[in-house]
Amino acid sequence: MQELNDAALLIIGMQQGTDDLRLGERNNPQAEDNMRSLLQAWRSAQRPVVHVRHISRVPDSVYFPGQPGVEFQPDFHPLAGEHVLEKSLPDAFTDTGLDDWLRAHGIKHVVIAGVVTNNSIEATARNAGNLGFAAFVPADATFTFDKTDFNGVRRSAEEVHAMSLANLQGEYATVTTSAQLLAVRPISQ
Repeated sequence: MQELNDAALLIIGMQQGTDDLRLGERNNPQAEDNMRSLLQAWRSAQRPVVHVRHISRVPDSVYFPGQPGVEFQPDFHPLAGEHVLEKSLPDAFTDTGLDDWLRAHGIKHVVIAGVVTNNSIEATARNAGNLGFAAFVPADATFTFDKTDFNGVRRSAEEVHAMSLANLQGEYATVTTSAQLLAVRPISQ
């Protein structure tokens, strides 16, 4: 993965609302630790970091404006100079200027971490691939919640997570781990 020399790290949806019990049972309890490790490495290497905040248009959403759930979690609060964008759709590219920002900064590779695997992460990775970016999704630095499938069968967060990653692998993104990404130079320097 030497091609990560120009990679931007996208941290999606790490807002206080992700802790809301209304979202249900989740997987990957270590995801935040892995995201923090990636964020620290990108900051140390002075690589570009993009923080994506979801602003919902649905009043009962945990991400609706005017409530604490829309704010960044303290460990994922952007630093001065880090790019911040807001989205109202799952895909971080739609109507946000992300594509233009990445191209203006000569970025061809993106590492996509955060929440929710089968929603914002999958939508963003699919569009990144469609737009010609090489996308990497660290499976252990993203998480999701239980979900009922189209047939009415309740699926565990781990099942939903695994299927979403399978949807991405190879065609839209490279699914990897945070440890594999952290081992790549110059991130590991």
